[in-house]
Amino acid sequence: METISSIAKRLNVTNGRIYQIIKEIPADKQPKKDAKGKYNFTKESVEAIESYYNSSSSPKTDIESDLVKQLRVDLEDAKAEIKAKNNQIDKFQQLLDQQQRLNLSTNRQNEKLLDATTNNTPSQDDRPLQNDDTDVLKPTEGNYKGKETKTPKKGLFGWLRR
Repeated sequence: METISSIAKRLNVTNGRIYQIIKEIPADKQPKKDAKGKYNFTKESVEAIESYYNSSSSPKTDIESDLVKQLRVDLEDAKAEIKAKNNQIDKFQQLLDQQQRLNLSTNRQNEKLLDATTNNTPSQDDRPLQNDDTDVLKPTEGNYKGKETKTPKKGLFGWLRR
């Protein structure tokens, strides 16, 4: 005598799926319940369950395989697109590097030109060392009066500072 569990094991599905199949097959091929509520499977009902399962599972496999094929095609397209984007990014990085080098070169040339033009027309600020005859050891004219003046410090210890 067949049971739900034995049919489920044979078809490699769950018991719940067998209950679903029983509800979906025609009423004349469905197994009948006994007084305890358990199904009594006849040869016809087991064959009806197996045939329904085989017919319903094969189209799904075809649909799933078509879906898998489509997903693989989409994946290959995405990989190709990513590769193209990476190539574009590499080209943009090269162009950016070239632009930065060109800007640096232009800035250096501008600095050389500025240095060359300032050296040709010297101003008063360009020759500070030639005009600078101050000695740090000599006092400057406005600050030195010839003698030191000390002001006595007031406070408690002012007598120590004399």
